[in-house]
Amino acid sequence: MDLEGRSICHLPCHLPGTGAFVPEDVAVTAAGLVVVSDLVRGAVHALQHAARAPLGRWVTVGTHLAPRGLAVDAAGRLLVTDYVLGAVHSFTLSPALQPLAPASMLGLEGPCWVGPGPDGGLAVSEEFGDVWLFGSACQPLGSLGVRKGHAFGNPAGVCTDVEGSVIVADEQGRRVTLFPRAREPVCLVSEGLGRPLGVACAPQGQLVVADAGDSYIKVYQYHSEPA
Repeated sequence: MDLEGRSICHLPCHLPGTGAFVPEDVAVTAAGLVVVSDLVRGAVHALQHAARAPLGRWVTVGTHLAPRGLAVDAAGRLLVTDYVLGAVHSFTLSPALQPLAPASMLGLEGPCWVGPGPDGGLAVSEEFGDVWLFGSACQPLGSLGVRKGHAFGNPAGVCTDVEGSVIVADEQGRRVTLFPRAREPVCLVSEGLGRPLGVACAPQGQLVVADAGDSYIKVYQYHSEPA
Protein backbone atom coordinates (compact mmCIF):
# COMPACT_ATOMS: atom_id res chain seq x y z
CA MET A 1 0.00 0.00 0.00
CA ASP A 2 1.07 3.58 -0.50
CA LEU A 3 0.96 6.23 2.24
CA GLU A 4 -2.54 7.28 1.18
CA GLY A 5 -3.90 3.78 1.75
CA ARG A 6 -4.15 2.75 -1.90
CA SER A 7 -3.36 -0.85 -2.72
CA ILE A 8 -0.39 -1.32 -5.06
CA CYS A 9 -0.53 -5.11 -5.38
CA HIS A 10 -1.65 -8.25 -3.58
CA LEU A 11 0.57 -11.23 -2.75
CA PRO A 12 -1.53 -14.37 -2.11
CA CYS A 13 -0.03 -16.45 0.70
CA HIS A 14 -0.03 -19.91 -0.83
CA LEU A 15 2.73 -22.55 -0.76
CA PRO A 16 3.08 -24.79 -3.84
CA GLY A 17 1.76 -28.26 -3.04
CA THR A 18 0.89 -27.31 0.54
CA GLY A 19 -1.80 -24.67 0.42
CA ALA A 20 -2.55 -21.36 2.05
CA PHE A 21 -0.72 -20.04 5.10
CA VAL A 22 -1.40 -17.17 7.49
CA PRO A 23 1.32 -14.47 7.56
CA GLU A 24 2.19 -13.35 11.09
CA ASP A 25 4.62 -10.54 10.26
CA VAL A 26 6.33 -9.18 7.16
CA ALA A 27 9.64 -7.53 6.30
CA VAL A 28 11.30 -6.31 3.11
CA THR A 29 15.05 -6.51 2.55
CA ALA A 30 17.16 -3.78 0.94
CA ALA A 31 17.06 -5.79 -2.28
CA GLY A 32 13.25 -5.79 -2.24
CA LEU A 33 12.80 -9.39 -1.11
CA VAL A 34 9.50 -9.89 0.74
CA VAL A 35 9.76 -12.23 3.75
CA VAL A 36 6.97 -13.35 6.09
CA SER A 37 6.78 -15.35 9.32
CA ASP A 38 4.28 -18.20 9.55
CA LEU A 39 3.43 -19.00 13.17
CA VAL A 40 1.04 -21.88 12.39
CA ARG A 41 3.52 -23.81 10.24
CA GLY A 42 6.56 -22.72 12.25
CA ALA A 43 8.35 -21.32 9.23
CA VAL A 44 9.71 -18.25 7.48
CA HIS A 45 8.87 -17.83 3.78
CA ALA A 46 10.39 -15.58 1.09
CA LEU A 47 8.77 -14.55 -2.19
CA GLN A 48 10.95 -15.87 -5.01
CA HIS A 49 10.45 -14.43 -8.50
CA ALA A 50 10.91 -16.59 -11.61
CA ALA A 51 9.98 -16.49 -15.28
CA ARG A 52 7.31 -19.14 -14.70
CA ALA A 53 5.86 -17.26 -11.73
CA PRO A 54 5.55 -13.52 -12.58
CA LEU A 55 3.95 -12.75 -9.19
CA GLY A 56 6.49 -14.91 -7.42
CA ARG A 57 6.23 -18.11 -5.43
CA TRP A 58 6.77 -18.60 -1.74
CA VAL A 59 9.82 -20.58 -0.64
CA THR A 60 10.46 -21.71 2.94
CA VAL A 61 13.82 -20.30 4.06
CA GLY A 62 13.76 -21.31 7.73
CA THR A 63 11.86 -23.31 10.34
CA HIS A 64 11.44 -22.32 13.99
CA LEU A 65 9.35 -23.42 16.94
CA ALA A 66 7.06 -20.36 17.09
CA PRO A 67 8.16 -17.54 14.74
CA ARG A 68 6.31 -14.25 15.27
CA GLY A 69 8.05 -10.90 14.78
CA LEU A 70 10.20 -10.35 11.72
CA ALA A 71 12.57 -7.55 10.72
CA VAL A 72 15.78 -6.73 8.87
CA ASP A 73 18.65 -5.13 10.78
CA ALA A 74 21.22 -2.57 9.60
CA ALA A 75 23.58 -5.33 8.45
CA GLY A 76 20.90 -6.94 6.29
CA ARG A 77 20.31 -9.87 8.62
CA LEU A 78 16.80 -11.26 8.98
CA LEU A 79 15.58 -11.22 12.59
CA VAL A 80 12.88 -13.63 13.78
CA THR A 81 11.42 -13.81 17.28
CA ASP A 82 10.65 -17.30 18.59
CA TYR A 83 7.88 -16.87 21.14
CA VAL A 84 8.04 -20.30 22.81
CA LEU A 85 11.81 -20.68 22.80
CA GLY A 86 12.31 -17.12 24.11
CA ALA A 87 14.82 -16.25 21.41
CA VAL A 88 15.63 -13.99 18.50
CA HIS A 89 17.15 -15.81 15.53
CA SER A 90 19.24 -14.00 12.93
CA PHE A 91 20.52 -15.12 9.54
CA THR A 92 21.22 -13.85 6.04
CA LEU A 93 20.01 -15.30 2.75
CA SER A 94 22.18 -16.33 -0.17
CA PRO A 95 21.13 -15.45 -3.76
CA ALA A 96 19.64 -18.96 -3.86
CA LEU A 97 17.63 -18.13 -0.68
CA GLN A 98 19.66 -20.45 1.51
CA PRO A 99 20.05 -19.31 5.17
CA LEU A 100 23.60 -18.32 6.10
CA ALA A 101 25.41 -17.49 9.36
CA PRO A 102 22.56 -18.42 11.74
CA ALA A 103 22.76 -17.13 15.33
CA SER A 104 20.37 -16.92 18.28
CA MET A 105 19.89 -14.64 21.28
CA LEU A 106 18.26 -16.52 24.16
CA GLY A 107 16.80 -15.72 27.56
CA LEU A 108 13.77 -13.64 26.58
CA GLU A 109 10.25 -14.17 27.91
CA GLY A 110 7.58 -14.29 25.21
CA PRO A 111 9.34 -12.19 22.56
CA CYS A 112 6.80 -10.95 20.01
CA TRP A 113 8.03 -8.03 17.93
CA VAL A 114 11.52 -7.09 16.78
CA GLY A 115 12.95 -4.12 14.94
CA PRO A 116 16.25 -2.38 14.19
CA GLY A 117 17.64 -0.60 17.24
CA PRO A 118 20.03 2.33 17.69
CA ASP A 119 23.57 2.13 16.28
CA GLY A 120 22.96 -0.99 14.22
CA GLY A 121 21.47 -3.02 17.06
CA LEU A 122 17.96 -4.32 17.62
CA ALA A 123 14.98 -3.90 19.93
CA VAL A 124 12.71 -6.76 21.05
CA SER A 125 9.38 -6.52 22.87
CA GLU A 126 8.23 -9.15 25.35
CA GLU A 127 4.52 -9.85 25.73
CA PHE A 128 3.35 -8.22 28.99
CA GLY A 129 7.02 -7.54 29.76
CA ASP A 130 9.64 -5.05 28.64
CA VAL A 131 11.52 -3.93 25.55
CA TRP A 132 15.10 -5.16 25.38
CA LEU A 133 17.93 -3.56 23.43
CA PHE A 134 20.85 -5.39 21.85
CA GLY A 135 23.98 -3.94 20.26
CA SER A 136 25.27 -4.48 16.73
CA ALA A 137 27.19 -7.55 17.94
CA CYS A 138 23.97 -8.89 19.52
CA GLN A 139 25.24 -8.06 23.02
CA PRO A 140 22.48 -7.23 25.58
CA LEU A 141 22.26 -3.52 26.49
CA GLY A 142 19.42 -3.66 29.03
CA SER A 143 15.72 -2.87 28.90
CA LEU A 144 13.90 0.39 28.17
CA GLY A 145 11.64 -0.07 31.17
CA VAL A 146 14.55 -0.13 33.61
CA ARG A 147 16.70 2.44 31.83
CA LYS A 148 13.86 4.95 31.41
CA GLY A 149 11.74 4.10 34.47
CA HIS A 150 8.76 3.28 32.26
CA ALA A 151 6.07 0.67 32.93
CA PHE A 152 4.67 -1.06 29.84
CA GLY A 153 1.27 -2.72 29.64
CA ASN A 154 1.83 -4.98 26.65
CA PRO A 155 4.63 -3.67 24.43
CA ALA A 156 4.13 -4.67 20.81
CA GLY A 157 5.66 -3.14 17.66
CA VAL A 158 9.03 -1.42 17.90
CA CYS A 159 11.09 0.72 15.53
CA THR A 160 13.91 3.28 15.65
CA ASP A 161 13.88 6.72 14.01
CA VAL A 162 16.73 8.53 12.27
CA GLU A 163 17.76 10.18 15.56
CA GLY A 164 18.28 6.79 17.21
CA SER A 165 15.17 7.07 19.41
CA VAL A 166 13.16 3.90 19.95
CA ILE A 167 9.40 4.01 19.35
CA VAL A 168 7.13 1.43 21.01
CA ALA A 169 3.44 0.65 20.51
CA ASP A 170 1.77 -0.44 23.77
CA GLU A 171 -1.24 -2.61 22.97
CA GLN A 172 -2.67 -2.60 26.49
CA GLY A 173 -1.82 1.04 27.18
CA ARG A 174 -3.31 2.14 23.81
CA ARG A 175 -0.49 4.53 23.09
CA VAL A 176 2.72 4.96 21.14
CA THR A 177 5.74 6.24 23.08
CA LEU A 178 9.06 7.71 21.97
CA PHE A 179 12.19 6.84 23.98
CA PRO A 180 14.92 9.39 23.14
CA ARG A 181 18.54 8.62 23.86
CA ALA A 182 19.07 11.32 26.50
CA ARG A 183 15.59 12.55 27.45
CA GLU A 184 12.52 11.28 29.21
CA PRO A 185 9.94 9.20 27.29
CA VAL A 186 7.46 11.19 25.20
CA CYS A 187 3.94 9.97 24.39
CA LEU A 188 3.43 10.48 20.65
CA VAL A 189 -0.11 9.13 20.27
CA SER A 190 -2.63 8.44 23.05
CA GLU A 191 -5.99 9.19 21.45
CA GLY A 192 -7.93 7.16 18.90
CA LEU A 193 -6.05 3.88 19.30
CA GLY A 194 -7.79 0.61 20.12
CA ARG A 195 -5.07 -2.07 19.90
CA PRO A 196 -1.90 -0.56 18.43
CA LEU A 197 0.35 -3.39 17.30
CA GLY A 198 2.77 -2.60 14.47
CA VAL A 199 4.63 0.69 14.22
CA ALA A 200 7.10 2.09 11.69
CA CYS A 201 8.76 5.37 10.67
CA ALA A 202 8.20 6.24 7.01
CA PRO A 203 11.00 7.92 5.02
CA GLN A 204 8.76 10.95 4.48
CA GLY A 205 8.81 11.76 8.20
CA GLN A 206 5.55 10.03 9.09
CA LEU A 207 4.65 7.56 11.82
CA VAL A 208 2.64 4.54 10.68
CA VAL A 209 0.63 2.56 13.24
CA ALA A 210 -1.28 -0.69 12.64
CA ASP A 211 -4.36 -0.61 14.90
CA ALA A 212 -5.99 -4.04 15.32
CA GLY A 213 -8.79 -2.42 17.33
CA ASP A 214 -10.53 -1.09 14.22
CA SER A 215 -8.40 -2.73 11.49
CA TYR A 216 -6.94 0.57 10.28
CA ILE A 217 -3.44 1.62 9.28
CA LYS A 218 -3.08 5.10 10.81
CA VAL A 219 -0.54 7.63 9.55
CA TYR A 220 0.64 10.59 11.66
CA GLN A 221 2.96 13.45 10.84
CA TYR A 222 5.97 12.84 13.03
CA HIS A 223 8.79 15.03 14.35
CA SER A 224 11.53 13.33 16.33
CA GLU A 225 12.53 16.51 18.11
CA PRO A 226 10.02 18.20 20.45
CA ALA A 227 8.64 21.57 19.34
